[in-house]
Amino acid sequence: MSENFRGLEEISIRNLGVIESAEIEFKPGLNVLTGETGAGKTMVLTALSLILGGKSEAEKVRTGAERMVASGRFALPEYLLKPLAELGAEVEGGSLLISRTVTNDGKSRLNLGGAQVTASKVSEFAGELVEVHAQSSTNRLTKPAFVRVTLDSFGGNEDLLQEVAMRYHLYSEMLERITQLKGDQLNRDNEITELAEFMKAFTAVLPKLGELSEIELELTRLNSVDVLQQAASAALNFLDTEDFSLTTALVNAKRSLEHVTQKDASLDSITDQLGDSLYQFQEVIGSLHRYLVSLDGDPSRLEYLQERKSLINSLIKKFGVGSDRDLAFQELISRAAESSARIADLEGGSARIADLQAELEDIFLLLQEASANLSGARSRSAIALQEKITHELRSLAMAHSAVIVEVVPRSGSNKSDFTAHGLDEVALLFTSHEGATPGPINKVASGGELSRVMLAVEVVLAAINPVSTYIFDEVDAGVGGKAAIEVGRRLKLLAREAQVIVVTHLAQVAVWADNHLVVRKSEGGLVSISDVLSLNAHERSIEIARMLSGQEDSNTAREHAKELLEMVRQSVIN
Repeated sequence: MSENFRGLEEISIRNLGVIESAEIEFKPGLNVLTGETGAGKTMVLTALSLILGGKSEAEKVRTGAERMVASGRFALPEYLLKPLAELGAEVEGGSLLISRTVTNDGKSRLNLGGAQVTASKVSEFAGELVEVHAQSSTNRLTKPAFVRVTLDSFGGNEDLLQEVAMRYHLYSEMLERITQLKGDQLNRDNEITELAEFMKAFTAVLPKLGELSEIELELTRLNSVDVLQQAASAALNFLDTEDFSLTTALVNAKRSLEHVTQKDASLDSITDQLGDSLYQFQEVIGSLHRYLVSLDGDPSRLEYLQERKSLINSLIKKFGVGSDRDLAFQELISRAAESSARIADLEGGSARIADLQAELEDIFLLLQEASANLSGARSRSAIALQEKITHELRSLAMAHSAVIVEVVPRSGSNKSDFTAHGLDEVALLFTSHEGATPGPINKVASGGELSRVMLAVEVVLAAINPVSTYIFDEVDAGVGGKAAIEVGRRLKLLAREAQVIVVTHLAQVAVWADNHLVVRKSEGGLVSISDVLSLNAHERSIEIARMLSGQEDSNTAREHAKELLEMVRQSVIN
């Protein structure tokens, strides 16, 4: 494969549904998966769902087998290498292996590059690897949130959206602070007294985060000065005394060998080793002496630390929350950092509330401005997006269809109109013929039309923000003839931007494949490795004929298959 390829390289499946065993290699470009009904084509997508953290079901394990195993190898985009390494995953040659095991009693294990992880952890970045579209995926077109996110992605509105979200957060935070302050005025005197008492006690001690642990370590050392001195002195006595000195022994041994090294060069390395040992030993002796000098049993320091520890523990006991001393200590320091502002709020009374209200209005003006900027950008982006989607639809044998990306800002007269993603209601409207009034896409579009609209959206978005691999199942549902040929053509176009894998039953789609795979069942009703084939040109012609008529030996079907394949060969994709 190309060094620049990013996508799904292969899938291995064992004991999943009708698949006994299968090894499927995918390639760059358009990969098409075909086969008779019930041959297990969709089991490949089921395997991929399991690999990427989807729900595991014991019922999917092949009857009579103890477990099913599915694994996939992905060539990764570079930006994913670091987060995966942080999870402990090994990436070899830019490729990551993910495997999923499900037993017949429902137990599941997921392995990410050699590291065992949870399904939710894999799901977090699965969207960066693969975008899966089944028939049910078209339902997203009816969801305002999906249309809004699509519009912002197309328009590059991320900075404006981030500005609105930040302003909305500040506004909500200040509004909550004011609301709480108004409610707390009834109990302000009691709370001020409690906070003042806490701050007085805290200020008298002024503990620092981590201080208690440091005190306890130093106390342990100071309380053990005698034992530590005895141990260090004993070590020195073993190594260097009037009766015996290892230093002297090493020096003498080194000198003895130095006198004869010229007679045997092999002694040079031993002499050097003695020299190194002598140097290291002298360092040890020096370190022990310095350690003994550093040992200080200062009674005043010991008394200070014991008193300091007692003060901090008393503070925790009186004001801390919970049985975990360390957590309670951290919470006290956090509470102290917030208490001064809280006291100022409470002591300020009505005047403080008025000041905060003024701040709130300033924040709201900025939120209004940011939301208006985002609405304007969305309206401009909507025109360009609907033109591109409609252009794609015209290329999908929907010559008179049109899509309208409707952006309707709420009035903003009520502050509740504002949200973290702006003022706008965004929807996708559709009409299948000229002169008709566009309506909500879920009410006026058929299943086949929805599939083609979804494909058009993906083709448009792939040009600006492609994922590594797009997978389509039943994207050709409800279409046939010329429409099916155009669906295949646009899938081929999408495959210029990313790897595309399509499960299809239509020959008019399959003929566009760069890599045509077929899944067949054996006479026993199972699929084994020998039953998943990558077809050559001759085999493709036979499979296309089977898809056209159900009979691969039909002369008429074979002629039609050759005609379709020749059409693709001569086509110019644009």
